[in-house]
Amino acid sequence: MRTIAVAGASLAGLSAARALRADGYDGRIVIVGAEPHLPYDRPPLSKQVLLGAMTPEHTALLGPRDADLDVDWRLGSAATALDLHERRLTLADRGEVRFDGLVIATGARVRTLPGALALRTLEDCAVLAGALDGGGHVVVVGGGFIGAEVAATCRTRGLDVTLVEPLPGLLERVTGPGVAAYLAVLHRAQGVDVRLGVAVREVLPRGVRLDDGSTLAADVVVAAIGVEPETAWLERSGLELDNGVVCDATCLAAPGVVAAGDVARWPNPRTLEFRRIEHWDNAIRQGEHAARRLLGRAEPFAPVPWFWSDQYQHKLQLAGSPAGHDETHTVLEDPERGRLLTLYRRGDRLSAVLAIGRAKLLVRYRALIEAGTAWDEALAVA
Repeated sequence: MRTIAVAGASLAGLSAARALRADGYDGRIVIVGAEPHLPYDRPPLSKQVLLGAMTPEHTALLGPRDADLDVDWRLGSAATALDLHERRLTLADRGEVRFDGLVIATGARVRTLPGALALRTLEDCAVLAGALDGGGHVVVVGGGFIGAEVAATCRTRGLDVTLVEPLPGLLERVTGPGVAAYLAVLHRAQGVDVRLGVAVREVLPRGVRLDDGSTLAADVVVAAIGVEPETAWLERSGLELDNGVVCDATCLAAPGVVAAGDVARWPNPRTLEFRRIEHWDNAIRQGEHAARRLLGRAEPFAPVPWFWSDQYQHKLQLAGSPAGHDETHTVLEDPERGRLLTLYRRGDRLSAVLAIGRAKLLVRYRALIEAGTAWDEALAVA
């Protein structure tokens, strides 16, 4: 291939470019990015950067290892259309990129709530940090990972925080009710007013109105209500789009076109799920895999998903996939010390493990998931 284009100056896009060079590709690489920045790390935005413990400059992903990457960067102008027949990307600045191979790594866009701030980009983080500098009461809408992290960061900054979640528990869509209840206990112990089973109807000039008719006063309202895959620019491309770019098990979306990261939806042979994964670790590994697929290595992408979240002094880690689980088994639960270890069963196999403050045990059970360990055997280890 003479030219490989990467749509998305993201972690997944950068990982793809690194893998191309590591595997000996010496042709042209063009990386197109909607933001004016070189690739940067997003996880610190809701934690260290928002707290003021890390500067935005320290989120930069390029380092000495990338001295020989030799990339043509096209930043500040998003890809707006794809012509598969002509092998051409059209950019927002009316430029174009011709390619022989394409990596789609455009990630996701944040869902917004009128009148509320959101957190996805460096600019979002700067605006939110500035708003928090004024002090006062913060209402965080959404009890997923980002909402829980923002709430924790705001409390660490000494702000009053109310966290509003329509489900009965925090992170319940991912973890299930037992772990969700435990997480609510951790946040309440830090002084967060956790409101569960209630949704925000609208954002007011100085607060929010809930769907039960009550109102909450707020100086800052943060919407943490999830993201959507960035695929609108592909709607006339001919690619199959269904909650992401639909790929086969090897990450191939069309001849000479692969997808990776938050935007890619593929069948994982290991977990037997057809889904997107919005995790940092997946962006790296899938970006690498997709690049090698372009170079001819047609192997299934079958990872054991892994994710972490830092909240206060606690590190939550989740390995495997708890989706559709049939049973959970709590090996350890110690809210006072912030420790938890929960196993998940799907069918007759260990499908996931969630750990708070038990990193070594998580590594052990992650290896069992990779080995396809039976549930009874996993319980025996516990």
